[in-house]
Amino acid sequence: MSRNDDLPASLPGLIMTRARWEGCTNFIGGSWQRAASGQTLPMINPADGQVIDTISRSSSGEISRAIKAARSALDDGEWSRLHPVDRGRLLMRISEMIRAHTDRLAALEAGDTGKPLSQATHDITATARYFEFYGGGVDKLGGETIPYLNDHDVRTRREPHGVTGHIIPWNYPAQIYARTLAPALAMGNAVVLKPAEEACLVTLALTELAREAGLPPGSLNLVTGTGEDAGAALAAHPGLDFLSFTGSPTTGTRIQSAAARNHIDCTLELGGKSPQIVFADADLERAIPLILNGIIQNSGQTCSAGSRLLVQDEIAPEVLARLQHAFERCVAGPPDLDPDLGPLISARQCERVNGYLSACNDDHVVARGTIHPEASDAGFFVPPTLLSGLEPSDPLMQDEVFGPVLSCMRFADEADAVRLANGTDYGLVAGVWTCDGARQTRIANALECGQVFLNCFGAGGGVELPFGGVGKSGHGREKGLEALRQFSRLKTIVQWTG
Repeated sequence: MSRNDDLPASLPGLIMTRARWEGCTNFIGGSWQRAASGQTLPMINPADGQVIDTISRSSSGEISRAIKAARSALDDGEWSRLHPVDRGRLLMRISEMIRAHTDRLAALEAGDTGKPLSQATHDITATARYFEFYGGGVDKLGGETIPYLNDHDVRTRREPHGVTGHIIPWNYPAQIYARTLAPALAMGNAVVLKPAEEACLVTLALTELAREAGLPPGSLNLVTGTGEDAGAALAAHPGLDFLSFTGSPTTGTRIQSAAARNHIDCTLELGGKSPQIVFADADLERAIPLILNGIIQNSGQTCSAGSRLLVQDEIAPEVLARLQHAFERCVAGPPDLDPDLGPLISARQCERVNGYLSACNDDHVVARGTIHPEASDAGFFVPPTLLSGLEPSDPLMQDEVFGPVLSCMRFADEADAVRLANGTDYGLVAGVWTCDGARQTRIANALECGQVFLNCFGAGGGVELPFGGVGKSGHGREKGLEALRQFSRLKTIVQWTG
């Protein structure tokens, strides 16, 4: 099944040369392969609804082969013999190659997901940064010595889990590929990764770059297919030692159940309903653009999107007036026009978001953006929408809509703000806007979430910043040095010296 002889020599031909590549999208044991069934899945351009590519529709057989290849890499392959410094150099090399192909990768990401080209370019820059960060951190996380009895020496060491399974979503395929893969490889794990079937072409290109960079066979394996087939087979496979999943809470429950049956740990990042809390003393000149960007970035299809706006009573009219003006100027369109936001990922997601909006009373609509006149009628476009006057229990205040929809609510004081902010099942991210330093500390400490941004939001991706949630947003931490701890296990060694 190896297809290496048929591969283009470098990235410019990768993916684009369909006659030599069609359906050959599984990377197992260092070679590109088709699914044994020969079945494929169409890749749809969300900007116009047209089929742009096909990927293998793989199942449990391909997953088992990938896990076997990963295990072999750990047991007796070149990967098992690499010194940590050499692993780091490999990751650095991958980072350099990504940067060298930024324009092509960004075009692939934009075409695959529909996001504006400038946003796609930012994603590729962040992708390179992940490999750079973990390449530099691979030899920085060690164990420690522990004071114990006089005739005993005690030390701890960090070891890889072994074979790690990674199931990533469609909203940021390049970034989340790097976010989960780079720390796992840095710690010496062998990886089996299943990208989302809706948008994964850029992950194939990144995997080919990793191969060209010299990543040993079996250290990275990628299997395409549906979540119901390939994803479920990966999550349930007894050959895994650890699972990483980013996606919906419903699927996250199934992933965690599968991991529990095999007695392995997992990291789950399951989204959020993140609040932006604006106090009366906030710097609105700074806050308004970042609040807007926090909901229209990637068309609101962002786990950490600031989708709930909580505004103190005395400034609510001014904030709504400013946001109304900002929303009405927003334009959704195809990626090559580099608009404010692109389409949603699929017809299904478009229908879901419009379903929430259709159930909303028109009296609650404060403002809507527009769709660019050159946008295709077959594209999955939803104009950004600002809502106000909803009850805390309303689905638009409680559910992760995953679209460019911002719901606004008023609050009276600090206690009221904290109550409303913590009033969902989610707890991923929050933004707090106030010039009162003591209040910043009080509110940040009181919020039940994994990240709090004070007078900022998102911080440009923040590869260095530990990221994860509480409650329905999942558990475990990604990014920063915490990710290296997540992708390793701690061993305690006690030595008698008497």
